[in-house]
Amino acid sequence: MNFLVAISKMIDTLNEWVGRGVSWVTLGLVLVVFVDVVMRYLFNTSFVFTQELEWHLFAFIFLMGAGYTLLHDGHVRVDIIYQRLGFKGQAWINLIGVFLFLIPGCLLIISTSFKFAYTSFAMLEGSPDPGGIPFRFILKSCITVGFGLLLLQGISLAIHSLLQILGIEKPEEAV
Repeated sequence: MNFLVAISKMIDTLNEWVGRGVSWVTLGLVLVVFVDVVMRYLFNTSFVFTQELEWHLFAFIFLMGAGYTLLHDGHVRVDIIYQRLGFKGQAWINLIGVFLFLIPGCLLIISTSFKFAYTSFAMLEGSPDPGGIPFRFILKSCITVGFGLLLLQGISLAIHSLLQILGIEKPEEAV
């Protein structure tokens, strides 16, 4: 069990660090949107680079922050059964959900996005628009990496859930 706990702690630490780094990118996104709005409404002009940077940063935040969000149980839940269960019942739902949905979904996206990202990286793909961002391959690579981090956090969630079911860990100890 100590081996599983160690793996889980490593995954949690990794996603915690990635999430904290991504939070600074969020500040950058706010600044880019602010500049775009000022340019548009005060100077009646806009740049393709700025518009593309907005959605590149948003996609980066969404993809790279998904594991961090799962770590802190921040994903939206609309489940009337889950909320009425005790912590062991919730642990069972989490464990089953990870194995039936999260792991297969992540593996599907990782396997399909890898070739997509590799091809983009091999040709150093950039924006097709004049004045656009030249490094689109970096963003496409974030699909594979982001879902890899989400997969790892799903494995950590499964470990925490198993330890809760076995009575080794309490829910508040998980993070």
